[in-house]
Amino acid sequence: MNNQSSFRIAFIGGGNMARALIGGLLRQGVPAGHVSVGEPQASLREALQRELAVTAVADNALAIREAALVVLAIKPQSVASVAQELGGALRAQRPVLLSIVAGLRIAQLTRVCSAAVPIVRAMPNRPALIAAGVTGLYAPSSVTDTQRNMAERVASAAGRVVWLRSEAELDIVTALSGSGPAYFFLLAEQLALAGESLGLERETALLLARDTLYGAGALARSARSLAEERVAVTSKGGTTEAALQALQLGGFDALIDRAVRAAAERSVALADAVAGALGAPPDLSRS
Repeated sequence: MNNQSSFRIAFIGGGNMARALIGGLLRQGVPAGHVSVGEPQASLREALQRELAVTAVADNALAIREAALVVLAIKPQSVASVAQELGGALRAQRPVLLSIVAGLRIAQLTRVCSAAVPIVRAMPNRPALIAAGVTGLYAPSSVTDTQRNMAERVASAAGRVVWLRSEAELDIVTALSGSGPAYFFLLAEQLALAGESLGLERETALLLARDTLYGAGALARSARSLAEERVAVTSKGGTTEAALQALQLGGFDALIDRAVRAAAERSVALADAVAGALGAPPDLSRS
């Protein structure tokens, strides 16, 4: 994997997240000729070929031929039919299967694909579309270090990656970073509305809220911890301190905790629904 031109990558599904990963890989030096995509929609195939110069075909089995890693980027309801179509090729080639299918657990993937195929699950988030994402990765112990490195190489094309200790942690990642951008957008919306209610013009309030969100995000990735950045902008007896005290009195900490817990619980429920659709029992170990 250190040689960027030594491996072939196939994508099953050519939607937005697949395009983001492909674009990142190309920017990192992976040759377009080493990337192929299986995509049923002719318009998407044409766009992939025109804009990214990768091979895009309707035949999934043809798309994964000679691929060392296959990215599964389809809707959960399509998994069974796609796996049936690719079963023979997957068993013969045994590529690393990197799944970004929401809610699809490794047990179900193994059941519909092949126990011989090494599987890594990934939970990216929407900022991956602009190469600013963060992706949670999980692989069972049967996946080798080399195979994990291959999956990390592809996932990191859209931003940072973090390896998780258990598959169950992916539900927490879904709630925190997967859904997280919406929480920050909601906060920025409310900040703009509050500024408008105090007398600012709407466009001015929106600009201030958007750019404050952007700038705070950039600061959050600096060398300081989040707590240190918060303290740095909070003067004793100042305006920020007054605002933070109001948030705390309103139960802000508990509200955020409840929100993330609700999202994590919903992630588990949705995964159980996917399992049911594929004829598998729910994961009772999480109950």
